Amino acid sequence: MAEMGTAAKLIEIAKGEVGTIEGPKDNETKYGKFAKANFQPWCGSFVMWCASEAGVKVPNTVYTPSGAAAFKKSGAWIDADVADPEPGDIAYFDFPSDGVDRISHVGIVIEDNGDGTVWCIEGNTSSNKKGSQRNGGEVCKQLRAYKKNKKNIFISIVGFGRPKFGGEAVKKSEEPAKSNKTAKKPKTCPECGQAIK
Repeated sequence: MAEMGTAAKLIEIAKGEVGTIEGPKDNETKYGKFAKANFQPWCGSFVMWCASEAGVKVPNTVYTPSGAAAFKKSGAWIDADVADPEPGDIAYFDFPSDGVDRISHVGIVIEDNGDGTVWCIEGNTSSNKKGSQRNGGEVCKQLRAYKKNKKNIFISIVGFGRPKFGGEAVKKSEEPAKSNKTAKKPKTCPECGQAIK
């Protein structure tokens, strides 16, 4: 099991939800209940539920444009055209053919393929490519594109929000200094330049 507060834990939680279907009523899920937005489109509620279960803080993204705006405001947003996505990033989508001309869907990156595509786990999407990709009623693993790619996967990701992962930050601060350059320099006398003991 992955450590709480890490990207690995967020991904572990999301993978465990693949195959979940809404219901019995339209847009009824434990994710919507958690986010106090039951019976509404729930891709953002799914992301928030997974993050909570993993001990990872993400902005409220029930309304996906607000979630993207919060990542931008905190300086944790990466535009798709310059992105180098990482597992655990929160991917924001715009599907131009769906009649909604704005960010309208969100998911969790689980793997960057290094070719302009990523694998994501998404709530309220469809495993059937002809089904609604932003209101499809199930949790699915999806191959999505953020740049032009040789697989000809349609570019639907507009950008990524990068959560601050607690477990990883702790590990980085525990790393030893790599050189003496980071050691404290001795104080010197401003007049003669001699080291002060």
